[in-house]
Amino acid sequence: MSDINDKAISVLNELIETCKDGAKGFASAAEKADSPELKSLFAKYAAQRTSFAADLDGQVLSLRGTPAESGHAAAVVHRGWIDIKTAFVGNDDKALLNECERGEDYAKKAYMDALTEELPSDARAIVQRQSVEVKAAHDKVRDLRNQANALAGSAKIPEDSETAATYRN
Repeated sequence: MSDINDKAISVLNELIETCKDGAKGFASAAEKADSPELKSLFAKYAAQRTSFAADLDGQVLSLRGTPAESGHAAAVVHRGWIDIKTAFVGNDDKALLNECERGEDYAKKAYMDALTEELPSDARAIVQRQSVEVKAAHDKVRDLRNQANALAGSAKIPEDSETAATYRN
């Protein structure tokens, strides 16, 4: 194997771990969410990340590498923090959104970092496509979190701001 392949395998395995972490985190959030809409959204993102990991597994195998089998050790702590936090706040959807957005910050950065590396064209295309979807998921979770925070802080939705549209959608 070449050094380029070794580096690509390492980068892809890092993303596989990130996707597996995200799948577990979103599945946990789906179980804990009160809102049926959030349960559905989190379950959708958990399935998406499982699919992403499988696609990346195929790329690692095509480079004659061994795909990562589990997520990052730090993610276990992150998921545990969700469990601890929700135990104290009674499965508060706002707290879940805060934690999911924090996890999505990490995923978004992992994909941005991966795209700065030298990857075979097939792998780059997959990482680029997934990166767009990860960013969209991050932005959706962030917007829902912002909406939940705004609604918790005030019963009135601002009428003359650019963010008003966010609260109405």
